[in-house]
Amino acid sequence: MSRSVLRAALFAVCGILFAATGWSAIAGCTLGATLRFAVPGLVLLFALVVERWRYKPVTGRPPGAGWVATNERFVDPESGKLVTVFYQPATGERRYVAG
Repeated sequence: MSRSVLRAALFAVCGILFAATGWSAIAGCTLGATLRFAVPGLVLLFALVVERWRYKPVTGRPPGAGWVATNERFVDPESGKLVTVFYQPATGERRYVAG
C-alpha cells in the first residue's frame, strides 16, 4: 500500500469519527459517549498534520547556493535510494536529496 493511499484512508477514518461525534451529539448521547469518537479523531488528525509538516519529502536534485551537504546519509525505506541531507546554516532548514 502506498503512503498516499494510507494517508487518504486515515483521513477517511477521521471523517467517520467526526461524523460519529456529530451524530452522537445530535442524538443526545452523554458527553463521555461523544468524546469516545471525538478524541481519537482529533488525535489522528493532529498526527496526520504533524507527520506532513515534520517529515519532508525526498527530492531528486540538490538545493541551490548556500546549502551544505552533511555527512548524514540513510536509505529511504520507501524508495530504497541513498539519501543525502543538506543543511541551510542561515535558517537551520534541512532538505533530503536522493542520489
